[in-house]
Amino acid sequence: MKLELPNVPASALARRVVKTLRARGHVAWLAGGCVRDLLLGRTPKDYDVATDARPEEVEAAFEKSIPVGKSFGVITVQGEVDGVQVEVATFRHDGPYSDGRHPDSVRFTDAHEDAARRDFTINALYLDPESGEVIDYVQGVQDLKARLVRAVGDPAVRFAEDKLRLLRAIRFACALNFELDDATFAALKRMAPQVVVCSAERIREELHRMLASPGRSRALRLMLEAGLLDALLPEVAALEQQPSPGPAGNLLARALMTLDALANPSLSLAWSALLADAGEEA
Repeated sequence: MKLELPNVPASALARRVVKTLRARGHVAWLAGGCVRDLLLGRTPKDYDVATDARPEEVEAAFEKSIPVGKSFGVITVQGEVDGVQVEVATFRHDGPYSDGRHPDSVRFTDAHEDAARRDFTINALYLDPESGEVIDYVQGVQDLKARLVRAVGDPAVRFAEDKLRLLRAIRFACALNFELDDATFAALKRMAPQVVVCSAERIREELHRMLASPGRSRALRLMLEAGLLDALLPEVAALEQQPSPGPAGNLLARALMTLDALANPSLSLAWSALLADAGEEA
């Protein structure tokens, strides 16, 4: 499978980063969500590069670099166009996640092990921007074709590493109109109560992204089925038990029907529709 990059400043910078690192003898590929989006025919919002170059080697290769995540092997390279930047991450293996968000330590490694520590197979793909070749260690291309969100390796381990992945799994499934892999969803349901360890800010951002997506009502239904709605928005989950006249049958179904009827609602309008019967202010 061969892919071509769109002719935009961000992709041009990513290509230049890869070319520069390769000229210095390193392996360098595009990685993650940009590869997924390109395979789906979507325009990536941003570009990431994965490499065997160490963070200090990346810094030395680019004058305009920011060591924003250097301790985790991540360097941000800025382009000539304002606001255009590329994150460059060294291939790594993550140590234990005692805080449920960040690894306590990282060990730099190769691409195969780097893919194994990523969240979902569709986000664990690499792309050679020169040849257009996709590098796939985790059957991510197969899952893209099957329209499946599947955790890399053991889903319980992936969710334990970062509890926000419990929400991200549902967001990806609904934003892409994919299904959740059975084993992944089973682990998600078992671990749903643990989502509360995530910071309110991170949870809020994921919920905002869900409500901004055309699949917003499906996301909320999956959250209800998984137990995430009970954990995070119990007043909304309780609406399912409250009858409503008309075709909806209950207040939660009515709220979701209202959400479905809104075309590109603002976040405040979407929250208002969801919380109207819960006695909450948006």
